[in-house]
Amino acid sequence: MRLNSVGQIALVAAAIAYLLGVYFASSPVWMGFTINALIVAVIALSWNITGGFGGLSSFGHAAMYGTGAYASAILQVKFGLNAWIGFGAGILAGATMGAFIGALAFRYGLRGSYFALVTLAFAEVLRICASSFEFTGGGSGLQLTLTPGIGNLQINDRTVVYTALLIVVAAVMALTALIKFSRFGAYLIAVRENEDAARALGIDTYKIKVQAMAISGAFGGLAGVLYLQLWLFIDSTVVYGSAVSVEALIGPIIGGAGTVWGPLLGTLGLHLLGEGAKHLLPNAPGLNFVLYAIVLICALRFLPQGLVGLAGRVGPFKKKENDNA
Repeated sequence: MRLNSVGQIALVAAAIAYLLGVYFASSPVWMGFTINALIVAVIALSWNITGGFGGLSSFGHAAMYGTGAYASAILQVKFGLNAWIGFGAGILAGATMGAFIGALAFRYGLRGSYFALVTLAFAEVLRICASSFEFTGGGSGLQLTLTPGIGNLQINDRTVVYTALLIVVAAVMALTALIKFSRFGAYLIAVRENEDAARALGIDTYKIKVQAMAISGAFGGLAGVLYLQLWLFIDSTVVYGSAVSVEALIGPIIGGAGTVWGPLLGTLGLHLLGEGAKHLLPNAPGLNFVLYAIVLICALRFLPQGLVGLAGRVGPFKKKENDNA
């Protein structure tokens, strides 16, 4: 997690100050808002593995998110298994779904917009299936029984929940940093820059991309399980809907795709912007999505490296050095 400029240090410090300041906020609304943002940050970090490091832009990360949530919910509601077992199963289910989508798509050489559309199609098909079958709750969804306790992964104290989510996000970011600066990460970046050249150098690009999808899917499944345990309810639209996939990709793009801090910074910034718009203009429902679209267009046009890249131009420690935040 190297920070290469004064601007990047200031940006990260501001985010950390906000996250710590939530503990002292006078209104519990801020903690509830940030808890939701942290769950979104986990799926944003999930997208960053494939879309940021590997250049495999997915429009359907809801497929992994929803599969993780449903796998955990089904095991708890239909089979009466412990929440901790469901927690692990949800992560495994997300990883399996990611690997399956990747193996199928890459087997036929899909890349770019074709790969993005395939992932979108998978998410939509899974949404329809989840709303159609009885064991997934159909259109009514699945509701967990309220049984507070650490053994059931249900905690009433929001401060404890918030602290636990901070630890989870920090752990996922640490794993992201390990991946980025590992041999596997170097192979993945090589695939992003020039897949044909990487293959010519002896890199098994198919294997690398499928592994990346599996890791990304595991993070996505983790985010889905966290959402389930927080709200105790899921349905097909909530976890397989297109809004999940949009939030997964917009955070890293705004914050800085292919960086460690970018997904978290982008997600926090966008959620603060959206929440501010709701409070300033309460009679304009959906305005936050309009703002997301405007910010995304501006970022793609003027900030191709996101907020982290912009901050990297302020007081750089070494000129012409690649960003590693």
